[in-house]
Amino acid sequence: MGVDSKPLKVLASVLRGDGASIPLSQAEGIPRETLISWARRQVPHLRLAAFVAWKTASRWAEVRLLTRPCFVLVSTTEVIIDWGTLPKGRSRNPYCLSKTAVIRGALTEEIAALVRGAGNFSPLTPVTTSQLDGMWAREPRMCRYSAHSIKRGAVDHLVCAKAAGAPFPEHLISRLAKHTTDNVDPTLAQMTVRYTSDVVALARVLRTAEVTEHL
Repeated sequence: MGVDSKPLKVLASVLRGDGASIPLSQAEGIPRETLISWARRQVPHLRLAAFVAWKTASRWAEVRLLTRPCFVLVSTTEVIIDWGTLPKGRSRNPYCLSKTAVIRGALTEEIAALVRGAGNFSPLTPVTTSQLDGMWAREPRMCRYSAHSIKRGAVDHLVCAKAAGAPFPEHLISRLAKHTTDNVDPTLAQMTVRYTSDVVALARVLRTAEVTEHL
């Protein structure tokens, strides 16, 4: 039997359209254990940013600008992020089907504690993408990676999980990883988001928790 190519197509789609600032050939995916080990040695805002970037398969530039109101629900078992509430002026469609992310599973309790302990932050961390790259360049265990390696590593991780038989539909990888586009969903329309006032309920309906549980 042949290998299912759908997960590989999802990987290519996500990485081709994420607006990376460096060529993909230079962005090696960081393994989960390597990132988590690094993050746990950092100050709280860096730890939180790294955990959220991994659990939402996001670029560092997206995560660092999150504000406290973007975290619309914070509990020890579930954290819900609304990317559509980022400050005005950001390039973002507030009715995008990928506007939310539901974090569940590993790291959720730690993320919740860090969010609660951080107060009313804006932004989540002052560390820019280039500054993170510089930090990692000076660390022997991290110098082979760049900030984009987090998103690349998370998507790689999910694609491998799907290829190994994880039960989530492959389009959920793109729904989690793309926060600004609407061409990743086979069933819903922007109308669903535009006329829904309960962001928490909508986030759960969009099922990103099914993939974040694997990160």
